Amino acid sequence: MMTDPTQSDRSPSVLWMSAPLMVSFVMRSAFTFVDTIYAAILGDAAVAAIGLTFTFEFVMVAFWIGLSTGLTSVLSRSIGAREGKKIEQYLSAAWRLVWFVSPMFLFAGIAIWIVTPRLDEWFPGIQLDTETLQAFRIYGTVLIGGSAFTQFWSVIPDSIVKAHQDTRSTMWAGIWSNVANLALNTLFLFVFSWGIFGIAFSTVIGRIAGLVYAMKKARDHEARRLAEEGDINFDYDPNPYKPILALAVPASITFILMAGETAVVNGFLAGGPDSTSAIAAYSIYYRIMTFAAMPMIAISVAMLPFAAKRIGERDSAGLNQGLRQSAVVAIIYAVGIMTPAVWLWGDRLAAWLSESPLTAEYAAFGLQVVPIASLMFAPFLLCRPVFEAMGRGRPGLYIAILRYVVLTWPAAYVGIQVARTMGQPDLYGVLVALVGIAGVSSAVLAAWLRLILPQATTAPFEELPNS
Repeated sequence: MMTDPTQSDRSPSVLWMSAPLMVSFVMRSAFTFVDTIYAAILGDAAVAAIGLTFTFEFVMVAFWIGLSTGLTSVLSRSIGAREGKKIEQYLSAAWRLVWFVSPMFLFAGIAIWIVTPRLDEWFPGIQLDTETLQAFRIYGTVLIGGSAFTQFWSVIPDSIVKAHQDTRSTMWAGIWSNVANLALNTLFLFVFSWGIFGIAFSTVIGRIAGLVYAMKKARDHEARRLAEEGDINFDYDPNPYKPILALAVPASITFILMAGETAVVNGFLAGGPDSTSAIAAYSIYYRIMTFAAMPMIAISVAMLPFAAKRIGERDSAGLNQGLRQSAVVAIIYAVGIMTPAVWLWGDRLAAWLSESPLTAEYAAFGLQVVPIASLMFAPFLLCRPVFEAMGRGRPGLYIAILRYVVLTWPAAYVGIQVARTMGQPDLYGVLVALVGIAGVSSAVLAAWLRLILPQATTAPFEELPNS
């Protein structure tokens, strides 16, 4: 399907548009997966510590994505309209927002260091051993506190590069960060013997490699723009923060809600039997699930501009064709690629990333769930950007609230009770429950889209239903 560069004779297909993004997103996901691979050398406590940090890391990513989405959008529009003064305003506003957000996560890292030793006093139900808590204290403090600056600094150059439609540079920035992280992990772990601190520190420092590359490409693009294009609109934006935050806030809220799911799961597992093995196995499952989902996430990102153009052209046939192609790819990917991969290598991968046989057993079950979970999540990934292409962000946010706020806690609780009744580990019940609510939320959003999709290419844009 991806050999044909056109959806019709007029514009690229959604699959063709998503191809470079797949490479970029897989590389960025591999960047975070490196930590889990190296932590497995230290043992289950280190892997569990990374799992306990997911919630904080996801919230940080939520803010990053929100700022990047808002800034990329306003820069793209201003570059197209040759509004140099507004570009300067938006970049200045974005730097102020970065300096406002960064200290929040610096303080979060410090809070992890202060609060962790008292967790067992404040939450008596937690059954984590001292080794796991100490590893989390070190890893969480260094990763969140240190990344508060190296990660958020990249928002500006990354947004500039994407606004110039240079997805290849985005891909290479991820590759350079990966290479640096891998080299530093090896150095800090095997040469300096810094343990879990070295793993976290290498991630913080490794991001600088991608940052430097992105900054250079951003400067080149801006220099070329200033040299080749004269401004034709010299107006100022009376409130440059408003258009950035109008897109940043809802995007951030959606991802923060996703972070709540990991917090709920870790909370349940921390209070159950074999908590270290369970949390370590969930950490392995989550990393591999995220890594495996990157191709579908890439298609979902490409779906937004693709659907917006089709809606603007009133091309219902093209839009439906793009959705069908994406759905077919999702099924082929989950059933034809991920499922055989899990059957062939899942047990060995779980054993490789685990210290104890119990953790390996739990992780192996989690990897068997990955293809099903990916398939259940795909409709949400594909439908949400179509709503956004209509200028409607609320449907996706509502479904995120349904899944992560309304359903996650009761579903996880019921899943654990059913698993215990059947004599199975808590983790098994939680994972099955999460797959179930992913399918429910995706089905609701897909039905919602099917209901209003005929209007998307026929009704005037301002008349499209929002709820």
